[in-house]
Amino acid sequence: MQRTVFFISDRTAITTETLGHSLLTQFPDADFRQVRLPFVDDPEKAGEAVKQVNEATRKDGARAIVFTSIVDQEVSGIMRQCDGVILDLFATFLAPLEAALELRHQPEVGKAHGMSDFERYEDRMDATNYALNHDDGISVDFSEADLILVGVSRSGKTPTCLYMALHFGVKAANYPLTEDDLDEMRLPSFLRRHKRKIVGLTIAAGRLAQIRENRKPGSRYASLRQCRRELEAAESLLRLEGLPVFDSTHSSIEEIASRVLLQLGLQREMF
Repeated sequence: MQRTVFFISDRTAITTETLGHSLLTQFPDADFRQVRLPFVDDPEKAGEAVKQVNEATRKDGARAIVFTSIVDQEVSGIMRQCDGVILDLFATFLAPLEAALELRHQPEVGKAHGMSDFERYEDRMDATNYALNHDDGISVDFSEADLILVGVSRSGKTPTCLYMALHFGVKAANYPLTEDDLDEMRLPSFLRRHKRKIVGLTIAAGRLAQIRENRKPGSRYASLRQCRRELEAAESLLRLEGLPVFDSTHSSIEEIASRVLLQLGLQREMF
């Protein structure tokens, strides 16, 4: 039986969905239909959300699961009148936090993903621009880089760099190992001077071939033989240089980023 799950918030619903989804992964045998309802920030919108929850409950023949993080008490009160199972993330955690801190919380909509700290927001945008301008070897001036990801083409470098820039404000560059680099079995000089910032990425040959085939169907670039040759050479080169290497085959971008930041000792607060 399918169960509908709602993630409802008075802002983006990103935090609500992230935590809610983490909890849902603990129930792999359940069939969930997930619905995100952001910006439910007044009684009228709350009423419409209640209608959607009630309709889902009726269709499923089971109460919808509703994760909420709504600050306004009136709006939150309306949501609690729905036919779903309400899991109020703020109500769950704020009371214990108040007791531990011996402080009362100050309700304010949008603090988690707003722009209350413009300096931190600008740092994040600067880091994102840096990642874009230093993607795939576009620029090899890595003097301002916090870290550099190195690996063969399509091994996961670009999305990982962008994730770290957007979420941690890290200036992450990446460089694709070329056939010349692999033939010489030596990092280029512009990389060698920044070895302390470098982490290698690798990936299973079959998965790499699949990714490349989607990009350039039927090409030598996407052939399994070529992928194996490049990966074997790249891994040998990275071991020879004494660099840490992470496998991206079965890891999410979030996992890879966390491992890379830990490896380099970069303690950054998540935005």
